Amino acid sequence: MVTPSPGLGRNRAFQGAAAALAALGLLAWWLLPIGDRTPSGSVVFSTGVESGVYYQYGELLKEDLADDLPDVSVTLKTSQGSPQNLYRVATGEADFTIATADAVSNYITEKRPGWERLRGCARLYDDYVQLVVAKDSKIRSVADLRGARVGVGQPESGVRLVADRVLKAADLDPATGVREVFAGIDTMPGKLRRGELDAFFWSGGLPTSAVERLSERFAVRLVPLDPSLVEQLHAAGPSGTRYYRSAAMPADAYPEARSAQDVPTIAVANLLVTTDRMDSALTEGFTRTVIDSRDGIGKEVHSAQLVDLRTAIYTDPLELHEGAIRYYQSVKP
Repeated sequence: MVTPSPGLGRNRAFQGAAAALAALGLLAWWLLPIGDRTPSGSVVFSTGVESGVYYQYGELLKEDLADDLPDVSVTLKTSQGSPQNLYRVATGEADFTIATADAVSNYITEKRPGWERLRGCARLYDDYVQLVVAKDSKIRSVADLRGARVGVGQPESGVRLVADRVLKAADLDPATGVREVFAGIDTMPGKLRRGELDAFFWSGGLPTSAVERLSERFAVRLVPLDPSLVEQLHAAGPSGTRYYRSAAMPADAYPEARSAQDVPTIAVANLLVTTDRMDSALTEGFTRTVIDSRDGIGKEVHSAQLVDLRTAIYTDPLELHEGAIRYYQSVKP
């Protein structure tokens, strides 16, 4: 009679356990498709200056992402605005960002680094071009800015892009027709209040907290931007100017600077942007949170209330990211 060795018994037990684990793994693979995995990792979200809407929106969105995507760590990074945001995402310095459609078009047209990798996730809310002056200023139109000290945003900002285009549409050369001052929304209100500026341009959601705070301590007025300026912008091109449209800021957009009627202006859409490098499951989850968080964020950032599932898919001039497409398909009636 041959007595089995202890080692043989242990080998059989090990083989049995291994087979059981393999079967469980196969069952898990069959029940949980790879495409439905929970996103994990870390992402950088490039926003804007701390006193602007991009940054405020980013801070609130980060809180919702922490609830919806608990295994994803989100880092916010301030920026000068849309052009810098696009460069960061396109070159891998950031993973998601917000940028205006005109800045996106400009980035693509100029074939700046990584332009071909950019993808859209959602159309968000509109930015409104705001030309702010002291209430007793004699400036009543863009044409009146000739020779004036005008804040036009930081060099790598979407404000500077649209301000220069609006000045040209009014037959003012930005380099010679006005005295451009390169400053952001964090400093332009103070410069206007101290008399260091005659006017400043801002492009952002309504209301922008920095302009609102200025209006509460200093009498200001919003200068109307005539619809003819949009016609001039479209006629003059470049291609990015087609994303501008005539709009009106409500008379009470800034209660302390209330006007008798709505103020004509120029609007341009904001887009949530990533690249084709971004993981599809993470992009799907990110897009879902952006849409689902509209009402919550909208209580603090009023412009976020305008995020609409019905229009979110229109991210022209960018193709939708595959992950964003999956999200929109999942909620399709």
